[in-house]
Amino acid sequence: MADFYNPKEVEEKFYKIWEDRGYFEIDGNLDILEEDKKFCIMMPPPNVTGVLHIGHALTFTLQDIMTRYKRMDGYKVLWQPGLDHAGIATQNVVEKQLLASGVTKEQIGRDEFLKKTWEWKEKSGGTIVHQMRRLGITPAWSRERFTMDAGLKNAVRKAFVNLYNKGLIVRGNYMVNWCTHDGALSDVEVEHKANKGKLYHIKYPIVDSDKFIIVATTRPETYFGDTAVMVNPDDERYKNLIGKSVELPLLNRKIKIIADSHVDMDFGTGVVKVTPAHDTNDYEVGKRHNLEFITIFDEEGILNEHCGEFQGLERLEAREKIINELESKGFVEKIEDYENQVGYCYRCKNVVEPYISKQWFVKADIANEAIQNVNDGGAKFYPSHWINSFNAWMRELKDWCISRQLWWGHQIPVFYCECGHEWADENEKPLKCPKCGGNKFTQDPDVLDTWFSSGLWPISTLGWGNGDALKNEKWFDGDLSEFYPNTMLITGFDILFFWVARMMFQCNNAVGELPFKDIYLHALVKDKDGKKMSKSSGNVIDPLTKIDEYSADILRFTLTLLCVQGRDIRLSEEKMVLVRNFTNKLYNASKFLLLNADKFPDFDENSIKTELGRYMLSRFKSCVNSLRSNLDAYRFNDAANDIYKFLWDKFCDWGIELSKANKSAIIELGSIFKESMKLLSPFMPFISEYLYHELSGTNLENSTSIMVMKYPKSSSIDEEIVAKFELIIEAIISIRRAKATIEQGNAKISKAFIRINKNLNINQYLNFIKLLAKCEDIELTDKIVPNSVRDVSENLESFIPLSGVDTTAIIARLNSQKTKLEKEIAKLENMLNNEKFVANAPQAVLSANREGLATAKDKFEKVVSELKVLGG
Repeated sequence: MADFYNPKEVEEKFYKIWEDRGYFEIDGNLDILEEDKKFCIMMPPPNVTGVLHIGHALTFTLQDIMTRYKRMDGYKVLWQPGLDHAGIATQNVVEKQLLASGVTKEQIGRDEFLKKTWEWKEKSGGTIVHQMRRLGITPAWSRERFTMDAGLKNAVRKAFVNLYNKGLIVRGNYMVNWCTHDGALSDVEVEHKANKGKLYHIKYPIVDSDKFIIVATTRPETYFGDTAVMVNPDDERYKNLIGKSVELPLLNRKIKIIADSHVDMDFGTGVVKVTPAHDTNDYEVGKRHNLEFITIFDEEGILNEHCGEFQGLERLEAREKIINELESKGFVEKIEDYENQVGYCYRCKNVVEPYISKQWFVKADIANEAIQNVNDGGAKFYPSHWINSFNAWMRELKDWCISRQLWWGHQIPVFYCECGHEWADENEKPLKCPKCGGNKFTQDPDVLDTWFSSGLWPISTLGWGNGDALKNEKWFDGDLSEFYPNTMLITGFDILFFWVARMMFQCNNAVGELPFKDIYLHALVKDKDGKKMSKSSGNVIDPLTKIDEYSADILRFTLTLLCVQGRDIRLSEEKMVLVRNFTNKLYNASKFLLLNADKFPDFDENSIKTELGRYMLSRFKSCVNSLRSNLDAYRFNDAANDIYKFLWDKFCDWGIELSKANKSAIIELGSIFKESMKLLSPFMPFISEYLYHELSGTNLENSTSIMVMKYPKSSSIDEEIVAKFELIIEAIISIRRAKATIEQGNAKISKAFIRINKNLNINQYLNFIKLLAKCEDIELTDKIVPNSVRDVSENLESFIPLSGVDTTAIIARLNSQKTKLEKEIAKLENMLNNEKFVANAPQAVLSANREGLATAKDKFEKVVSELKVLGG
């Protein structure tokens, strides 16, 4: 073996071999398949415009761990990969490219624009798929799907028509979230952020009076759409004004003063403007009071004829000009700084407006059955508390706006005939109107929200609704019955409502069953200080950079070690270095083993005869049992810790160390270490594969990969041999500590005594203690040995006689330490007993001094104890 492991030489070569051999496919583990064991998991389809980020790296790593584990455990495994067409994001990319060449999409038309979008997708889209391979993940790439492929288009139309005919999809004028760039958005596509803005206090003159009332607003440009002002009916300040009218400044349009308990008397002046067409709350007020709905700007945010001299201005750009004009005419009472929450488009970051528009909606009733099925135990959340969030959101679900004013996407399959008939059709191009038989009809120009198609992902990718689009694919038949419902889902908690909930109610509605049994929601990956990563903060961690710097294995294992259920992950260089040290430890352990043998046999429990081999076998079995239990419960960090502790602490630190006193056990240890590479394989697939073949005297090019070998099974443990060797290790550590007390840590001593408080006979193992504790003789005793250094641990005491040991220098050193500690203790006690100091010192200083005093006292007691033993 080379002096160091070089992952760059291994990763690309191994991955190509795995993929070329078809190991990632559902029959890739054919030789170890067990009947009726199936596992299916869906890859959250990343955007076709996307690149691999650290959140993806975590999701795909955890999915790959489960996929590899189940594949090795004899399951027929399908990990379904694919990409989302990302309607808004993709259209923005192509539009920008056109604009850069001086052309708009309107100039080239819809068909040509879609042609160019497909060209971009084939050429540049899907970069992330190539990046995923760098992580070593193993989805069934031959089955990769795209939410705009022919089969999925058919599925989307089928789902739409089904819901349309049930009355669960309707069209109407609703107030929606409107982005003047990207059109209608659903509630979860709006990002609310704190905004430092202004609160404008505007004077509205009272009709037939020289008085006015003051209205406070953060959006003064919307006052052109006011159709009432409103006060609380219990507000004594304004009761006498209810029913009267005010005149809108600059417009001379009169509107009524109405009363509604919706008004917060403590906000602003207690008087609010009512703009039913441009405010979500006012929309409901307008309906309750039968007010006029006046739309004051168009779909691009340009003010219209209702805005007088400001017609033609963009709504936000007009704000300052409107206020300047109001101020010049004396209509502004004051302007205050004000912080509020403002909604932004999740894609283009444009300020979102409440806007009345004719759109298509999925009615909230669609979720009722899914909610019931989840709460009846049809699906289980990990961590379990997420069911509370799911229920809270789903039970308050509003009708979902699914139409988007885009060209890229699934065009809404609704057709309008000149005879007046409207219908939804599964056929992409119907031949005639089902009512009149004519062919003069048009299709709705809008496309569906991207989440509508991705909400069908667990069934559409398995063939549901695909029609004849995939009839030539050999894997197409039977997938739905074989792999639905999916076994589990792994994704970030932040898309619980974007994607997870929608899959649950869409798939449940389509096939009558929830799409997955287990839902694991992982937390966010943050920086070492717990801060969310962002480009503006400069703390973004690029997974590809870390793979280049460390390795795919190290990034995967670091993320997994840190992935505690329900907690954010704090990723740091220190953690990555720790795992790199682990890989070095494994590599050096293999080198040590190969110094003692050319190769090692495959694992056979019955061939392990030595006491040390039996002990390490039981520690290995213990690891297998715990690791399997943790993986089955999706406790990924605990499972990673199981294999980490076994390989580092038990095998590398003690197994190899103990083998120096029992060379005959090394062959057995080598076979156990080889078998442990199978345990490690789902977590660190590259180095585990490499070391397995190095220890076998083979190479992957001409032998089977461990990724399609049987995963180690749970089994019983030899508790007696474990107890004996744990006692041996405890004795070695105890004697080493006692030797360090008399500064004999690395020296060989003539004799040590051990007093055991457990009923275990370890006489036959004393050679291990002698060699590793560097003692010429070990004697077991049941008494305290006088005139000796004593170390007490949990199950035993060790004694090193002081006869013949010159302790003069040791006593002098300890007395010097004692004097220094006495001074330190006196100094800290004087400070902490000084009332003036305690009253004025910062809390952090006081805490540090108290902690320092406790530490100094603890050290002092230890020094005194050591001096007592040495007679000093």
